[in-house]
Amino acid sequence: MNPFTVLTFITAGVSILAFWNRRLLNNLLLYPYIMVRKNQWYRIISHAFIHADWMHLLFNMIALWSFGEFVFHVLAGMTASPVLHAMTLYFTAILFSSLPDIVKKRNSPDYASLGASGAVSAVVFFAILADPWMMLYVFFIPCPGILFGIVYLLYSNYMSKRGGDIINHSAHLYGAVWGLLYPIFVHPGIYMDFIYKLLHPSLW
Repeated sequence: MNPFTVLTFITAGVSILAFWNRRLLNNLLLYPYIMVRKNQWYRIISHAFIHADWMHLLFNMIALWSFGEFVFHVLAGMTASPVLHAMTLYFTAILFSSLPDIVKKRNSPDYASLGASGAVSAVVFFAILADPWMMLYVFFIPCPGILFGIVYLLYSNYMSKRGGDIINHSAHLYGAVWGLLYPIFVHPGIYMDFIYKLLHPSLW
């Protein structure tokens, strides 16, 4: 089975349990202040399996399910170990997208974060790198993947610097960057393929 599908089901199950169990939710949060002082480093991974609400969960899981199918297919054509690389992409993305907050917020007792957005962003941007002209539907409006990717990166960078809301835009940004970097370890030729496809648009 596609590992991204397995991750979707597991994440949905744990998130739903956490909706009804506040103690479980608190024990899984990304909480840098506690992590550093009590060596609860498991939170680096565990926070990606819980979500703030149904909308947060549904948005991430729909994206993971749909883009994960394509990314796994691409990985299967690049490597003899697509399952290993799919899992490695996902879990290293969780780590990579979390590290900036762990460093910046380690002395902030009021800060906590949750959600799979960083890892999902990595999967989405890996897909865009593989097919920059893939058609995405943003609020039912068709949009080429490359255009969505540029706007997403600019917006996440801007909101990460501005702050002022509860969304972890920093995780979105770093997760997206990791999705673009990870193919170096699998199939560096994907970057030449990307340039070729970018210069030869195909929207159909």
